[in-house]
Amino acid sequence: MQLLPGFRDFFPEDCAQRNYILATWREVARRYGFVEYDGPVLEPIELYRKKSGGELVGQLFDFVDKGERHVAMRPEMTPTLARMVAARERDFKKPLKWFCVPQFFRYEKQQRGRLREFYQLNCDLIGEASASADAELLALLIDMLRAFGLSQQDFVVRVSDRNAWCQFALNRGVSEERLLDFLAVIDKWERASREESGRRLAEFGLTPEDIEQFLASPGPEADHLKSLAADLKARGLDGYIELDLTIVRGLAYYTGFVFEVFDRAKSERALAGGGRYDRLIELMSDGKLSLPALGFGMGDVVLANLIQDIPAAKSLRDQWVAQQHAADVFVVLADENRRPEALGILQTLREAGYRTDYALAPAKVGKQFQQAEHRGATLAVVIGQEWPAVKLKHLARREESTIDQTELLTALSPLLAKS
Repeated sequence: MQLLPGFRDFFPEDCAQRNYILATWREVARRYGFVEYDGPVLEPIELYRKKSGGELVGQLFDFVDKGERHVAMRPEMTPTLARMVAARERDFKKPLKWFCVPQFFRYEKQQRGRLREFYQLNCDLIGEASASADAELLALLIDMLRAFGLSQQDFVVRVSDRNAWCQFALNRGVSEERLLDFLAVIDKWERASREESGRRLAEFGLTPEDIEQFLASPGPEADHLKSLAADLKARGLDGYIELDLTIVRGLAYYTGFVFEVFDRAKSERALAGGGRYDRLIELMSDGKLSLPALGFGMGDVVLANLIQDIPAAKSLRDQWVAQQHAADVFVVLADENRRPEALGILQTLREAGYRTDYALAPAKVGKQFQQAEHRGATLAVVIGQEWPAVKLKHLARREESTIDQTELLTALSPLLAKS
């Protein structure tokens, strides 16, 4: 049986590298006062048809379930979050600072940095409309990437404002009904040829020159971004951001401030992206509740590629992975007649919180020590004819001592701490 295209097996080393990313995401998000939540893997397909735009709906893993409901495996989290907040917002004080690290599924062409299943960090700040909230979210995003050993030379956050483009378009005769179509042209500005962009802009009575002039001098429409930059400068983080009005984000629910993160070498797809979606919760509640909101998503696939390619980031990851060994302590049975006592010691160590392993079947002492090293153990407890005394060996330093078995827990702690 072959692995499905775009999906992954996680063998132990792969799983450890994935867990490094998930653990770092959680650590930094909590440092900023965010709390974790989650939602269902399956949602009604209407949740995405109405809220996410046509491009994403075309990438859904969807089917009719046994209850005749048309459902989809979640391709993103923001619509689910909006539904959850609309249902119980009175139970939580504002602003909400929530994060999650779920698995998502999108049926799209697989390529470097893009798979059909992936993990993604989502951080959302709900109930605050000020530029301070925008800056707080960007500061979190920047610190999140720095926690992986990435520096200002490795990545940049390109910030923009969809409202600036909407005002530009409306001032030049584009109807409100066609604003999303116009933004779709801007979203592909850097990837499409000038001729193709020109043909599409002609539908709105605009030319590429009009767009280039606005990009060079956006005027007061982009003033919101100045206060954002001032906030980040006070934190010493302004060097990580650049104004780039070609960023508009593809999803229909984004409203004003938007951003995307790219590696400086431009060798990868976007590392992360997000922005404001101030009207989505109102849509989800049929107009009964209006709350400003913003958030971002960061996928594990592109991030893992970048970590692998940058020596400082790879070294930091490898150090973390090396600490995720299977055992701290290995119980070596030198006298098979002492197996009951060895099992008692094994259970005592595990109940004390130590990762502890042993040879399940009788084996020579030398082979047991080989197993101990293979499992990554720091210490070996040798149980043999000396009982009730035991030998305590530090495997890396080749140091050995003999102690009474009642002193074992007291002796282990400082030895493992030094390691």
